[in-house]
Amino acid sequence: MMVAGGHATSPQQLLADAVAAMRRGDSASALSCVAQAQELAPYDPHVRMQKALIHRASGALPAALAALDEALALDPYNFLALLSKGAVVEKLSGERRAARVYENALKLAPTEANLPPNLKSPLARAREVVEKTREALATYLADQVGPLEAVGGELAQRRLEEAIGVYAGVRKVYQHEPLLLHYPRLAAIPFYPRELFPWLPELEAATPMVQAELKAALETRMDAFAPYIAFPPDVPTNQWEELNHSPRWSSLFLWKDGVRQDPVCEACPQTAELLSRLPMAHQPGFAPTAMFSALDAHTHIPPHTGSTNVRLLCHLPLILPGPARFRVGNEERSWEMGKAWVFDDTIEHEAWNDADELRVILIFDVWNPFLEIGERERINAMLAARNAFYAG
Repeated sequence: MMVAGGHATSPQQLLADAVAAMRRGDSASALSCVAQAQELAPYDPHVRMQKALIHRASGALPAALAALDEALALDPYNFLALLSKGAVVEKLSGERRAARVYENALKLAPTEANLPPNLKSPLARAREVVEKTREALATYLADQVGPLEAVGGELAQRRLEEAIGVYAGVRKVYQHEPLLLHYPRLAAIPFYPRELFPWLPELEAATPMVQAELKAALETRMDAFAPYIAFPPDVPTNQWEELNHSPRWSSLFLWKDGVRQDPVCEACPQTAELLSRLPMAHQPGFAPTAMFSALDAHTHIPPHTGSTNVRLLCHLPLILPGPARFRVGNEERSWEMGKAWVFDDTIEHEAWNDADELRVILIFDVWNPFLEIGERERINAMLAARNAFYAG
């Protein structure tokens, strides 16, 4: 406490007096009160914040910016000071300069449930400016870098395209997130280049044959399609709650965890024979897995990851009644009839059937092409040894 003008006072009282002065339109008295409060509490960032507010209300934006910088020097993690600074910088220097400040404010923003109502609009503006600026930066970088086709093959083009998005802040960095085995030093490639799989044309050419056998299976063995997600009652369902034990996403296995499903293979003999000629990943007890995967109309498979990056998944579309999309990491594609792709399912991925009818694809796993034969053998030994360890 101090005595000012014959009355006992404090920094809090002086700040309250400053607010009252501002309500009267007396900014000079308000600044005088703040100056006295700053003498009493030189390390309180709230005093500087009040000074900035007074300057901002009177249109003295450079002085408001200086006061906010003083507050941030005392408390660099002050969310409100950063948000206010972004707004002042936006008025003084434009959106691009403000975006850098807003980015830091967004990192410190409270959750929506804890956000005061009066800050919802300023925070929404901060997000808008940041997103707009990042998109503009991505476009500018792409223009300056030049055509993607000039850098090389498909893999190089996709790498550069994603790098531009990540550098501009419009795309996330996705890594392997395997549920079972992470094998080090394998590249995290969402969709693998076609040239690494010379057997893809043979698979794609067989589409009509596989479709015919699938059609027969749908007519005679539809009851054999089982929900793909089927957790026991004691296991948390997490993002799978809507699809758990649901026929909306069902499957019919030709191979499952390395075991040939003879009844299904006998019902689809040409498809089974085709798959047996392809380089599926043979991992006793684990792979290959090959199945018809059926997704009901207007159904979404939520983001998830697979078991190991030592093998990849191949998709061949068989029934596409309308738009159907698939995302791996930052890359989203639509299935096209007669065109297969190979992707790394340990990178976060999700799928949508936007059509009004059932969508069905053939899925099977193959070895990661960057593994050597000797590695494959020892990976199988490692997987078997882990099972034996826990069984003992």
